[in-house]
Amino acid sequence: MATIINGKELALSLKQEMAANVATFTEKYGRVPHLVVILVGEDPGSVSYVTGKAKASEEVGLKNTTIRKPDTISEEELLGIIDELNNDDTVDGILVQLPLPKHIDTDKVIAAIKAEKDVDGFHPMNVANLWLKQPCTLPCTPKGIIKLLKRAGVEIAGKEVVVVGRSNIVGLPVSKLLLNENATVTIAHSRTRDLGEVTRRADILVVAIGRAKFITADMVKEGAVVIDVGVNRDPESKKLCGDVDFAAIEPKVSAITPVPGGVGPMTITCLMENTIECFLRKMER
Repeated sequence: MATIINGKELALSLKQEMAANVATFTEKYGRVPHLVVILVGEDPGSVSYVTGKAKASEEVGLKNTTIRKPDTISEEELLGIIDELNNDDTVDGILVQLPLPKHIDTDKVIAAIKAEKDVDGFHPMNVANLWLKQPCTLPCTPKGIIKLLKRAGVEIAGKEVVVVGRSNIVGLPVSKLLLNENATVTIAHSRTRDLGEVTRRADILVVAIGRAKFITADMVKEGAVVIDVGVNRDPESKKLCGDVDFAAIEPKVSAITPVPGGVGPMTITCLMENTIECFLRKMER
């Protein structure tokens, strides 16, 4: 039977460590880190994520402000809000919840956030510094994946890793972080020819393709470690499921993340960590 890599447990442990650290900040620095989240519209998934971020902030002891705006907001008004937050010294982290309405240029909005307040790690300067191995804020999900692998005792160096998915949010940055850990990395995607042949080579398989149960048991090597980033609705049961067929794959692999309770909790936990890091960098300047 596979080891279940429990992201919920690790997230709880890390949040407790962060809370103990943050509890000393008021005496040391005069205040605690302040995260501002901007929510545009009422997308149920986005509302749920933002609520989770506020709850995690409370658990860790961060100040959290959520700015809610209707999906009719103009790009100009949204950029104006970001500009105000950029110039507010009491704000350490700014996050604009994605996706944004179609009339707003997401790339322009991300680039408008000061790189040193970009807790998502999406600003072009943070992305460039990641690839240049310079100090930067790491994107939350890829950062959480590396923490999960290390806490589960998975050796990364020298392993053959296949990442299925090439998004700027997960696939590309996690590939770079795995390369930094001395893995040999192949990036595959839905258009990869003979995808199963590629994924079967993987000692560690990271799947972030956004398709329910896309990876089947015959696509995975015996004894592999599987990290499932997907969050989907099973078309039959309507329950949450990942990008891999967990029930079929779990008996075959050495370790696997569940959905829910795997990568998801680590994403929000790493957001808390990023906010603290942005705060400390400012305080130590």
